[in-house]
Amino acid sequence: MNTKFAASVLSALLYAQGLLGFAGLVTVLLKDRAQATEFVIASEMGPSEVPSGPFVVR
Repeated sequence: MNTKFAASVLSALLYAQGLLGFAGLVTVLLKDRAQATEFVIASEMGPSEVPSGPFVVR
C-alpha cells in the first residue's frame, strides 16, 4: 500500500514539475516574441512617430 502511495505522489510531483517547466518555457518564448515585435514596430515607425518620452519595457 505504501509503495503505491509513494508511486502516485512521485508521479504527481513529476507531472507538476513538467507543467511548471512548460509554463516557464512558454513565458520565456512569449516574452522574447513580444520584445521582438516591439523592435519591429519601432523600426517600421517614421522618425516623427517614435515617442519622445521615457520608454518602459515590462
